[in-house]
Amino acid sequence: MANKNAAFGMRPIGTLSGQNNLQTNEHFIADNEASSMFQGDIVIQQASNTGFIDIGAAGDEVGIGVLNGVLIDDHPTTGKPTFQNFYTQTNVTTGSIRAFVFDDPYMKFEIQGDSDTNSAVTDRFKVADVVNIGTESANGVSAMELDMSDLAATDGQLKVVGFSNDPENNEIGAEHMNYIVIFNEHTYKKEL
Repeated sequence: MANKNAAFGMRPIGTLSGQNNLQTNEHFIADNEASSMFQGDIVIQQASNTGFIDIGAAGDEVGIGVLNGVLIDDHPTTGKPTFQNFYTQTNVTTGSIRAFVFDDPYMKFEIQGDSDTNSAVTDRFKVADVVNIGTESANGVSAMELDMSDLAATDGQLKVVGFSNDPENNEIGAEHMNYIVIFNEHTYKKEL
């Protein structure tokens, strides 16, 4: 049976220590930020180092974590504080935009592999970048996937540490396998 092709970005599942603490921390998005950010997307420190976050891109070496959602203090439609799982410039005009980010550098995530290469047991402990970052799959959820053509021994944003138990996406040897990953490159990780 083939794996289901339904990207969802990065979904938190626990930490390397075995704890299921899925806590987010608050970060900020600059007013009128041009980049869209969806739940499950990698976010990074803004290039100008102003204290704000921005959407990551394939190949970015410094990740803050994974976006869970945003709180817009002054929503342009309702005028009230509004929580939503994505940010776009069109849903905010002015006011504080708080982003809630899974930023523990040792948190584990589930992510779907793209269709470039079939999965294999030998993918474990390899690293890769992501693709389709900043694109939406549905309802404000990321369409980001693990770039299977990029799997290598070194130099990648994420490290594969296991395989999903999802019965619709755990067939090793097929495309769109769901992987368990951790950050290989992260702002808060100590360089060894």
